[in-house]
Parts: sequence; structure tokens; C-alpha cells
Amino acid sequence: MRALFLVVLYAGLCYASSDSDQGEVETLMDNVLVLKRSKGVSREVNVTVSCGGAYENQAVVWKKDGEIVPGLLGNDIKVLVKELAGGNYSCHLGQNVEYLNHTVILVQLDPENKTVILAEKKPGKGEIHCEAANYNGSFNCSWTRTQYRTNAAVLLVKVERNSERISCELDANGSEIHCQENRCPFEEEQNSISLTIYIHNFSLLEAYGKSFYLGDIVRPETLPNLQLGDEKVFSWSYPESWEVPRTFFVLDFQVKIVKKDHTCDSEEIIMLNTTQDTNYQVKVKSNKFVFCVRARDKYTKGQFSPWSQCKVDKGNSDCS
Repeated sequence: MRALFLVVLYAGLCYASSDSDQGEVETLMDNVLVLKRSKGVSREVNVTVSCGGAYENQAVVWKKDGEIVPGLLGNDIKVLVKELAGGNYSCHLGQNVEYLNHTVILVQLDPENKTVILAEKKPGKGEIHCEAANYNGSFNCSWTRTQYRTNAAVLLVKVERNSERISCELDANGSEIHCQENRCPFEEEQNSISLTIYIHNFSLLEAYGKSFYLGDIVRPETLPNLQLGDEKVFSWSYPESWEVPRTFFVLDFQVKIVKKDHTCDSEEIIMLNTTQDTNYQVKVKSNKFVFCVRARDKYTKGQFSPWSQCKVDKGNSDCS
């Protein structure tokens, strides 16, 4: 899958300003300006845009979204932004309309306004979900667009810890990033990771943020090699991705037995226990049941891994 590399740029090539107190204009990245509009103010704002200092006193014409705009002439122009109608303003030289530069104007509403582009992953859990399989600094974050904003595009992702940028790649579908921080797994986290996603639907820009420690998002992978041996003894292994030495990075294993044909999430529990061993002897009378096991960090008490299970029917087992 083709990955889009994210580069955070802070300086704009074109200059812009607002000539009123109805909105504040900021440069988000090269060639991208954001008009921040507060709730309850005028719906029309004049923004001054400049093609660039190198084009003073030249015959500059302007296009909006690829179409010539009559009356927009010269190096410096005033653009009337109505409602959410920003756009891509490109400047061109003379009759040949030679491209010189461009400025994209996006509109960001006051943070108190309801966000509409991304959907909450879970109620009260925010729109961004992050997960790591261990403490080596590698983690993924994902998000989901709402039903009517499926074509919204990610403009910029900023990920940093203590003002140091963390390297990330954006998937081609624009719904997940893969990040790698240069850190030692034994290192104690003094500062949290800060993540901000800028995503736009046409000219509407929204920013979504999340702050977390790596320890908060570590979730061991599914436990491999689950099998049933003699005397109803089940055994499994640590995930290959889990940190070593495992005498230091210890996992707690939660074992659970539920009725036949029930899932591991069933609340009809026959037995529930915890162990640090990678084997467990079941002492139940029934010979038809489902054995479930999952793991989490012993010390942080973080997220559990997905369940691994064995379906047992009169001595026969089907493990996955």
C-alpha cells in the first residue's frame, strides 16, 4: 500500500491577513491559510492574499478553484469569504496565465461548534483510537469519517512528544497512521505524546487532538499456540511481538470458561481466574465448554489482548 509521508511545514509562501475582527487568519502550512471564525460573528470576512514579493508591479491575474475571477488583479487582493466558501486561489502572470503561486483558504469554526467530519470510535472515547503491541515506540492511530463526509481529506498530521516530532506515515486511504518513536522500551515516560489531525471537507477544516502515554495504549497481540494437552491442561505462548526479557515485561493471563456455543465475551461464566503461567489446568465437570485466555501488562494493568479460545467437545478441541 502506497504511504503518504507527512511533512509538517510551518512557514507560508503567501501572505494573508484579515482586515476585520470577524475572523483570525493563521498559516497552517505552506500555501494553506485557515480563517478561524468564532460562533455568532458575521458570516462574511475579507481576507488579504498576496501572490508574493517577487511579483510586485507585474500583471498578475487570479483564479479561484481553476476559474478566472474578473476584477481580481495585481499582487495583493482582497478575498471575501462567505460562510464556509474558502477555496484555492492561484495567481498567474499576464495573458499566458503562467502559474506563479497559490493559497488555499480553509475555514475552521470555533471549537465549541459540533464537529462533523470524524465519528466517535466509542461514546465518550473520542474520534481517534491509538494502539501499540509493545513498548518499542511503534504505534498506530486510526479514525473513521462520518457517513456524509467519506471524501474528507487529511491535510496534516502532527505527532510529537516534548516538542520533538515523531515520524509517521499516513495510509493511502487517509484513515490510519503508523508511527515510530526512537525510544528505549525500558525508559520511563516523562511526557505524553500529542497528536493533532487536520482534516477538511471542501473548505471546512476541523482539528482533532489526542494526548496519551505509550503505556496507556499498549495492547498485547493475540496469544499464539493455544492448545489442549493431557489432563485438561491448556497451554499458550507469549506474543512474539512482546518485549523481552519477559521476566521484566510480565504479562497477566486471564482465563475464562463459558458454556458451549457462547463467545468469550459471554457473561454466563463457568470459571474466571488469573495466572502468570502459560498453562492452566481446567477443573470443571463439563466436557463441553469454551476455554478463553487473554493477556495484559501485569504492572500497568492496561488493555487486554483479544481473546484466544478453544472449543472443547468431549475431549476434542478446536483452538484459535
